[in-house]
Amino acid sequence: MSEAPQQRYAIIVAGGSGSRMRSALPKQFLPLRGKPVLMHTLLAWHAADQAIRLILVLPQAQISFWESLCREHGFTVPHEVTPGGASRFQSTACGLVRTSGDGLVAVHDGVRPFVSAAVIHACYETAAAQGAAVASVPLKDSIREVLPGEKNAARDRSAYRIIQTPQAFRLSELKQAFEKEESPLFTDDASVYEAWGGKIALIEGEYSNIKITTPEDMIFAEAHIKAAQEA
Repeated sequence: MSEAPQQRYAIIVAGGSGSRMRSALPKQFLPLRGKPVLMHTLLAWHAADQAIRLILVLPQAQISFWESLCREHGFTVPHEVTPGGASRFQSTACGLVRTSGDGLVAVHDGVRPFVSAAVIHACYETAAAQGAAVASVPLKDSIREVLPGEKNAARDRSAYRIIQTPQAFRLSELKQAFEKEESPLFTDDASVYEAWGGKIALIEGEYSNIKITTPEDMIFAEAHIKAAQEA
């Protein structure tokens, strides 16, 4: 008899503001082809696997606005909403509280609406086998390291990767990792897991899996959806 499939969770963290977007509206709520960016993200996860339990982490002050947007757009993708904290670390921890039992958990930026089903499944599968999986892509540009004394030096870009989300983990291990005290060195969930002692496996992400942060990103996002619809 085959084993029952592991429960899969996805914690969608959406605590950004509109500062770099130069918008009074938080970037996760900006309209993209008729729907808020955040709805596109949740739809991508739901389309990848309807069995994934979606946990949306929002600032407390934004939850009622999100609920009104869901009513306005008739948005029915199943998800649960929980208030986040003052930092990414705290918000992920709030999402983890809503999980139970064993299984796998992925953490994803609410403003990465173009994540593909292939990347989602690869993250979960690699995390199940190795403990943790992080989507990443190679650098395209040359890089230089800024050194003390106004010096700089060329570096081999093939030795570095651009980190994306999803970042997926064995649930029990990530919960243990988040028992650590928060540190400014924790720039993402993988860095928390690594500080706990876990090993990170990198999987191939996609350049289209952008994080919408600036007005230029919205231009790309609009063009990306238009091209997909016309294909």
